[in-house]
Amino acid sequence: MLVLLLVSTVAKAAMKTENVFLITTDGLRWEEVFNGAEELLLNKENGGVKDVDGLKRDFWRPTPEERRKALLPFFWSEIAARGQLYGNQTKGSVAQITNTRRFSYPGYNEFLTGIADPRIDSNNKIPNANTNVFEWLHTRPGFHGKVAAVVNWDVIAWILNAERSRLPIWTGYPLPANAPVLIKFSPELEELVADTTPIWSSVIMDTFTARAALDYVRQQQPRAFYLAFGETDEWAHDGRYDCYLRAAHHVDRFIQRLWQTVQALPQYRDKTTFIVTTDHGRGSGPQDWRHHSNKIDGAENIWIAILGPDTPPLGERTNCARVTLSQIASTVAAVLGEDFHGAFSQAGVPISEAIRIPGK
Repeated sequence: MLVLLLVSTVAKAAMKTENVFLITTDGLRWEEVFNGAEELLLNKENGGVKDVDGLKRDFWRPTPEERRKALLPFFWSEIAARGQLYGNQTKGSVAQITNTRRFSYPGYNEFLTGIADPRIDSNNKIPNANTNVFEWLHTRPGFHGKVAAVVNWDVIAWILNAERSRLPIWTGYPLPANAPVLIKFSPELEELVADTTPIWSSVIMDTFTARAALDYVRQQQPRAFYLAFGETDEWAHDGRYDCYLRAAHHVDRFIQRLWQTVQALPQYRDKTTFIVTTDHGRGSGPQDWRHHSNKIDGAENIWIAILGPDTPPLGERTNCARVTLSQIASTVAAVLGEDFHGAFSQAGVPISEAIRIPGK
C-alpha cells in the first residue's frame, strides 16, 4: 500500500494540470457537434427558421467537416488539434448517459456525482443527496476556497446542494435559503441581468453567464470551476433551429474567449484542462429533434470534448471504447491527480485515454 501511495504521489506531482474547468451546454446534440447544421431542419416547417437564406449563409457548407467548423470553429480548430472529442457514432465513437430519464436533473447529477440515481425523477428544486465532485474537491488540500460555479439554470444550485456543499454559486437567480452568498458581481452586470426582459422563467441568457464567468476567473482565479450554459436546450424546445444553432455557435465563442483568458494568466497558462459536455441528447427527425425523454430514441447519446496539458492530442476519436456521462466527475478529479472514484466507488471511472498519467 505504501508503494502504491508513493507511485500515486509521484504521478500526481508530475502531472501538468493544476486547474480544471467543467463546461456544459444543455441539450446540444452530437449530430450538430460532429456534422454541423442539419439540412432537414434549415427551414420554417421543421426548424422554425425565420431567415433561411441568412442561416444557410452562416452555417451551411457542402460537407459535414466544413459545416461543423462553421458552427463550432474553436472545437474543430483548437480542441480537435490539441485535445480529444468523443461521440461521433458514425465513426465508432459512442458517448452516452447511463441514467434512464434522459432529461436535465438526472443528467446533471450523473456528470457531477458520477452515478445515475433512479430516485431523481423530476427537475424540481430538491437538494441533491449525492456528493458532487466540486463539493468533494472543496475539502481536498489546496482547493478549499478555490472552487466555484457560475451557471444559468436556477435548479443547478439545488443539484450542487449549495446549502450542504457551501460552494460559491451564481445563477442570476435566488439561491437556496441557507446557501452562502459568496459571489457578487459588479452592479452593472447585476442590473443588466435584472433589467433584461426574460425569455424563459428559469434560464438567463448565456451571454450574461459568460461575462460573469470571465469576471470571476479574472478576479478570483479558482482551481476547480463549473460553468453551465442553457440556451441550446431552451431554443430547441421552442422549435427554433436558427436560434439553437446560433446559441451553439456563441457557446463555442465563449469557450474560446475563456480559453484565451486562462492562457493569458500565469495561474492557468499551460496548467489548465477544459472538459466540455452536455447533460443529454435529443431525438432526430422533423419533430423529435426538439425533445428528450425516456420516450425519445437517441436522447441517450451525447458528446464529450477534453483539452489540456495531460490529454493526448488524439483529436476526433474513432472506433474507440464507449464513454459515459458518469465518467465525467472522476475525470474532473483525475486530471488534478485526485481520486474521486476511490472516494465514491459507485462513481464512473475516469476516461483513461483522455489522461496521460506519468509512469503508466
